[in-house]
Amino acid sequence: MIDMAKLLAQHGVTVTIITTPLNATRNKPIIDRAIESGLHIQLRQVQFPCTDVGLPEGCETLNALPSKDLYKNLLTGIRMLQKPVEQILVELNPRPSCIISDKYFAWTNQTARGLQIPRLVFDGTSCFSLSCTHNIIKSKVYESVPEMEPFVVPGLPDMIEITRAQLPSAVNIDPTNTMDIRKECREAELEAFGVIVNTFEELEPAYVREVRKVRGERVWCIGPVSLTNQDNLDKAARGNKASIDESQCFKWLDSWKPGSVVYVCLGSLSRSPSAQLIELGLGLEASNQPFIWTIRGGDKLEELEKWILEEKFEDRVRGRGLLIRGWAPQLLILSHPAIGGFLTHCGWNSTLEGICAGLPMITWPLFAEQFYNEKFIVQVLKIGVGLGAEFVVNWAEEEKFGVVMKKEEFKRAIDLLMEDGEAGQERRKRAKELGEMAKKAIEGSSNLNMKLLVQDVMQEVMGKLI
Repeated sequence: MIDMAKLLAQHGVTVTIITTPLNATRNKPIIDRAIESGLHIQLRQVQFPCTDVGLPEGCETLNALPSKDLYKNLLTGIRMLQKPVEQILVELNPRPSCIISDKYFAWTNQTARGLQIPRLVFDGTSCFSLSCTHNIIKSKVYESVPEMEPFVVPGLPDMIEITRAQLPSAVNIDPTNTMDIRKECREAELEAFGVIVNTFEELEPAYVREVRKVRGERVWCIGPVSLTNQDNLDKAARGNKASIDESQCFKWLDSWKPGSVVYVCLGSLSRSPSAQLIELGLGLEASNQPFIWTIRGGDKLEELEKWILEEKFEDRVRGRGLLIRGWAPQLLILSHPAIGGFLTHCGWNSTLEGICAGLPMITWPLFAEQFYNEKFIVQVLKIGVGLGAEFVVNWAEEEKFGVVMKKEEFKRAIDLLMEDGEAGQERRKRAKELGEMAKKAIEGSSNLNMKLLVQDVMQEVMGKLI
């Protein structure tokens, strides 16, 4: 959302970001730099009602939740933000022309109606994913097949097979008991003035058309929004503060030849158990490929840290393996010439960042829409090697599933991704082409779509004033 705010401000729009204290603190450095550069962005804070909804103090985001059982509490807290947000909007001068909100802020439809302005939904997934979700829910095709039996997603431009076991909880069994809230959000999304998608038209033209068939023409593809961060300081500042000295990281990367290093990161929400991460470490070691491995989880990974120490893992891979504990400057790492492949959980932001960097990927989807993204990377774009994940590992239930991928599977996928044969060369060539397309889009089709978005909103607002 911060990247999108910068894009809007670059088009002459005054942007007010309303967020909670934790998010405000995390994003303040990048917002301050945007303001110093002359962009009209202001930050307003609302207190998140943690204690009122039974959450620990400071628990304002999904990755801060100590348990999946509190997910519904978080969504309840989001609902309770309506009045304080409306108070800020009423007091803004000049008055707002529109509201842009995440799909989980369904109540902003009502707020926008009250202010007689349009509400736009920002959807953090791809048009491919949106098409899969819509067609599967509409057809209910998954209801009549066994859990592990592949079925074809109906009505797509490509033949995509998936199993019930790989479907996100928004479609399938919901372990967080929030199906009612998700349904409400989907309905509110359909009623909104339009949808902003972090993708670019050249990446998935057939699926952009599919979404527009459902939503109408007011679907604006404005991505990849991460490319607004051209400055290395902005790239480094995205998300939390890096837990490694960046100069140390890049000195290490500079020692490797171009395209030789595998970067491994499973996202900010992944809580894979130590036993599973040990298998990943063993697979990286067995591949004999240089790698950077970002490990998140802190005190929950005592067993992993004990194994690393007792088995002298860092000594065994010293010189060709770099471990980063905590947050890594991912945009900077991915854009380094030494990186030749990306082992990813297939979250859409990470997927798009890998595409922008022109990298082939190893896909290890875990939950949410990540299996859709894997199908897109491997089957549609043809720039990925699947690890072989067969079912959703429910978020925050990873311990229950235990080890689902063995070291041999990691080694096989790394060998395939980095091999120098015809298939490997074709993947790398295709990935580089997509990376170039992404860079052109931010100045081309996505830039035009942002202009059209602003124009469409102003026409709607002026029409109501007449």
